[in-house]
Amino acid sequence: NPIPEDSLPSTVVAVINVRDRDSGENGEVTCKMDGNLPFTLETSSENTFKLIIASALDRENVSAYNITITAMDRGRPALRSSAELVLEVSDVNDN
Repeated sequence: NPIPEDSLPSTVVAVINVRDRDSGENGEVTCKMDGNLPFTLETSSENTFKLIIASALDRENVSAYNITITAMDRGRPALRSSAELVLEVSDVNDN
């Protein structure tokens, strides 16, 4: 579903669940988001992360965001996996 451009900062737009079947440090996972985007990624609970609007959205400037999220475990060597989300911004009458 598109995100309305008038959504307030702090709005959760996605919940991401990651899973690593290893134990110990090899099973501990962190996530990061690539790029300078108006979103933040926060830990919600163990292996669950929230994608949150961090600043105002403006559909006239950007109508969709391609967000790459990388999950990485704490093993040595660290294993990682990436996924891309496409978030569309819907227009709201600005007048």
